Amino acid sequence: MTRRPHGQRPTIEDVARRSGVSRSTVSRVINGEPKVRAEVVEQVRRVIAELGYVPNQAARQLVTHRTNAVAVVADQPDDRLFLDPYFDCLLRGIRRELALHGAQAVLLFLDEPDDHARVADYLGGGHVDAAVLFSLHPGGRLHEMIGRLDIPAVFGGRPLLRDGDTVRAHAYVDGDNRGGARQAVRHLVSLGRRRIATVTGPYDQEHSAAERLAGYRDVLPDAPPELVERADYTRQGAAAATAALLDRCPDLDAVFVASDLMASGALETLRTRGRRVPEDVAVVGFDDLAEIAEATDPPLTTVHQDVGEMGRLMARLLFERAEEPRSVVVPTRLVLRESA
Repeated sequence: MTRRPHGQRPTIEDVARRSGVSRSTVSRVINGEPKVRAEVVEQVRRVIAELGYVPNQAARQLVTHRTNAVAVVADQPDDRLFLDPYFDCLLRGIRRELALHGAQAVLLFLDEPDDHARVADYLGGGHVDAAVLFSLHPGGRLHEMIGRLDIPAVFGGRPLLRDGDTVRAHAYVDGDNRGGARQAVRHLVSLGRRRIATVTGPYDQEHSAAERLAGYRDVLPDAPPELVERADYTRQGAAAATAALLDRCPDLDAVFVASDLMASGALETLRTRGRRVPEDVAVVGFDDLAEIAEATDPPLTTVHQDVGEMGRLMARLLFERAEEPRSVVVPTRLVLRESA
């Protein structure tokens, strides 16, 4: 019998390595789950006996879903998360669905440099049964880390890796960002607007921003680069981006803005610069968050996506017993108000 040095307890990773199988397979054997070949079960049990491995109770809870807690991981600073109505609506949807399943949300932020390691340790420590992750930046360490954990995970928004590929190991819920952007820009074209600019999100970091910019370019493939200005999904960032657009292109007559919150900043800049909306410049946003779109002056024409339903779907997918992770793209539609 092979023994580890005194004081060092064998881990599930040791069992997996010695058995020549994955960590998740060892977990399934420990918890008596089906669909593990008999010879594999025998091999894993033999190694467990050889190493003297004792399953950690927290790890058993992780696999057998007994903590009744779900981590909601946001790669955003907490001040932005609570100031943006989009995230508030999303979180409400997640919490309501979890409550139907008797589960509690545990909100975790990735704000400081050390937060990735802290969150990774928490998710791997048996404290939660599953995880919902959103606003994750491409190539972030959580993309790689979540694939190694033995818990169900759903991404809010289609996640990106550095090479642009999506993460295929887990389910995700996303809106039809590209299709919605096409609807917005086609509407502006139908109004006879000819110098249509766009204020995008950080398209090298957010899949939604990249897709909304792609939808703009689908309709206006020959739009010059000076009509595109990037912001950061904040009101202040969009206000500055709109000012930069007006400085470069004073003759612009329409702006597609990649979120309602940013559109409110764009409207503020246009008003400060003496541009009438929609007479001089038509404006279309994205999200259709009533607390913004109905409160702007003028009320905002925008692309509707059911953000609360997206949150509910993210949580609901965690409880599905599907053989393969399922992904859902929520449709969008244009809602006409007075800004365009």
